[in-house]
Amino acid sequence: MLNWANRFNIFSFLDNNHYAFEAPVFEWVLAAGVKESILFNKAVDFSELKSFHLKQPHWLFGHINYPSQDQDAIGFPGSFFFVPQIIITCKGNNISIESTILTAQDVFNEINLELIRINNVIPSKVTIQSRYTKEEYIEIIQSLKKHIQRGDCYEINFCQDFFIENTQIDPVGLYHKLLELSPTPFAALYKLDDNYCICASPERFLKKTGDVVISQPIKGTSKRDHSDATADLLYKEYLLNSAKEKSENVMIVDLVRNDLSRICAEGSVFTKELFGVYSFPQVHQMISTIQGSVKEDVHWTEIIKACYPMGSMTGAPKIKVMELIENYEQVPRGLFSGSIGYVTPAGDFDFNVVIRSIFYNQSKQTLSFKVGGGITFNSDPTMEYEECMIKASAIMKVLSSD
Repeated sequence: MLNWANRFNIFSFLDNNHYAFEAPVFEWVLAAGVKESILFNKAVDFSELKSFHLKQPHWLFGHINYPSQDQDAIGFPGSFFFVPQIIITCKGNNISIESTILTAQDVFNEINLELIRINNVIPSKVTIQSRYTKEEYIEIIQSLKKHIQRGDCYEINFCQDFFIENTQIDPVGLYHKLLELSPTPFAALYKLDDNYCICASPERFLKKTGDVVISQPIKGTSKRDHSDATADLLYKEYLLNSAKEKSENVMIVDLVRNDLSRICAEGSVFTKELFGVYSFPQVHQMISTIQGSVKEDVHWTEIIKACYPMGSMTGAPKIKVMELIENYEQVPRGLFSGSIGYVTPAGDFDFNVVIRSIFYNQSKQTLSFKVGGGITFNSDPTMEYEECMIKASAIMKVLSSD
C-alpha cells in the first residue's frame, strides 16, 4: 500500500503500531492525493486555517512546523494541510476505502497489483555528521544552565542536528526498517513532493474527542537492557524514583495545564496520570496525561493555538525559552518538534510530536535527524549528551547498516 501511495506527490500514513493510548480511532490511516490544500510559509495563521476548514468541512491531514524564524536545512515546506482524495483506514480486521477519484474497488485492486519491492534502503557506506562535537554540546549545556541559574528560565529543551549528504534512500523501505526496530504509537510516513518525514514518535501532542481534550507530554528518559531483565528493571525504577526526571516532567505538566486552561471550562483541567512510566523498544519514558473539557464554541484551531508549540519541546516559561532556542540551536527545527496529524469533519483531532524522526529531501539527496532533551538546574551535561545518543540509537542503527 505504501509503495502504491508513493505515486502521489502528497500522502500521510499514520500508524499506532497496536499501542492503545487513550482508545485510538483506528489502527492506521492513509490519506493520499490532494483535493484542496492550504500552505503557510511562515507561522500558522490559525484564523485562516479555521476559515479554510469551515469552508471545507472534510477530513484534514497535514502538519504544523515548529515556529522557527527560518526554514530548516532540508527545506521541508511550512505548515500544510490538505483534504485528501483517498482515505484508507484500518480498524481491527476491517479496511475502509473512501475515494473521490476512483471507486473503492479500483483502489483496492491497484494496491493488490503493486509489487512488493525490496529496494536498497540506504547505501552501505554513509557518513553521519553532527553539527556539534561532544565538547561543543557540553559547553552549550553549561551556558544554558547559567541562564537557569540567573532565573531566565526553569527548563529548556535543547536539540542537536545530525545529517548525511549526497545519499539516495528508499523512504518506504527506511520507514519499515525503522519501525521494525522501534515501533511506536505515533508513527508516520509523510510525503510532501520531494520531502519525506519518517517518524517513529512515542509522543502525543493533543487529542480531541467531543469536548474532551488530552495532552500527553513526555519528559524523562532512561535506556533499556534487553539482554538483562534485572538491569532493565533497574533502569525503569531509576525513572520512577528520579527527583531530577520528575521535576522535568512536573514543570511541563504545569505548563500544559496552564495552556489548556485558556480554552477549557473553569475547573475542568486535571492531571489524569502523573509520572506514568512506559516502556518502548529503545527507552523507558515518563509520560503524564492532562485532560480538560473544552468550552462551548471553541474551534479546534483555537485549542491548538493555545497549546502550540508543545511545552515538552520548548520548556518553561515558553516564550523566553523559545528565544534561547533560536539563539543556541545552529539549525532551525522546521517540522522537527512540530506535529503531524488529522482533523475529522466534526473537528475532532489527534496530533503527535515529531521526534525520533528522519527527514529526507529526495532532490537535494540530503538527510537529517535531530535529538534533544530537557535541561534543568540539576542537569549533568555529559549525561544529557548520553541521553541524546540513547534517543538517537534506533535511527543510528537503521542508517549505519547496509
